[in-house]
Amino acid sequence: MEQVSFPKCLKCNAGDLVPLSDFGSQGATIHYKAWVCTNPECGFNLKIRNGDVYINEPIMNGVHNTRIRQSAV
Repeated sequence: MEQVSFPKCLKCNAGDLVPLSDFGSQGATIHYKAWVCTNPECGFNLKIRNGDVYINEPIMNGVHNTRIRQSAV
């Protein structure tokens, strides 16, 4: 199995920067759309959106709030 090494985070020097991919509006895969530090206390991230680079945007925890519909009686 091939070992892949990722660059160290220069902000915290504890985590690694790992690439994340996403899908575009037309469904095409976008490789390396973001780089995120693996150290949760660091939170460094670099993202590309519409050709612009964003650094250290807030990171969401991924938990979605679901609304429960109640039927009218």
